[in-house]
Amino acid sequence: MTTLILYATKHGCTKKAAAMLEKRLPPPVTVQPIERSGEIDLEDFDTVIIGGSIHAGRLQSKLQRYCEQNAQALEKKRLGLYLCCMFEGPKRQTQLEEAFAERLRARACCIGLFGGELLFEKMSFIERAIVKKVAKVSQNVSKFDEQAVEAFARDMTRGC
Repeated sequence: MTTLILYATKHGCTKKAAAMLEKRLPPPVTVQPIERSGEIDLEDFDTVIIGGSIHAGRLQSKLQRYCEQNAQALEKKRLGLYLCCMFEGPKRQTQLEEAFAERLRARACCIGLFGGELLFEKMSFIERAIVKKVAKVSQNVSKFDEQAVEAFARDMTRGC
């Protein structure tokens, strides 16, 4: 079984999750950032995992557009979706619902919510200022949930 992990990231959290998944899933696994999605033929993969992160309240537009344009092909695959975001509880669920279309969420055999990270050294001056004002945080914060990544990989491996 061949697996594609396609992700979009702003500061690296979603890429970190993709790398962890790659190590935990049975080979062969191909990991590609959304910027290289034009090099990918979905027909080459049995399983497709799509990961994104919430930045400024939204999923990356390139990833959202890719999902919309390829929804029909993705619905024919064994599909996994994951999201990295800082919110917890009902707000996290709302962000997931806004990030991925209902038709993909309904088709996904696994959905992961992996938490997120605020890494000031990877932010622009403007981003740092906004995070300080809105989130009231002035240093790195990690809510990244490695156990959630491991559980997602385990479920995908078992055939969810």
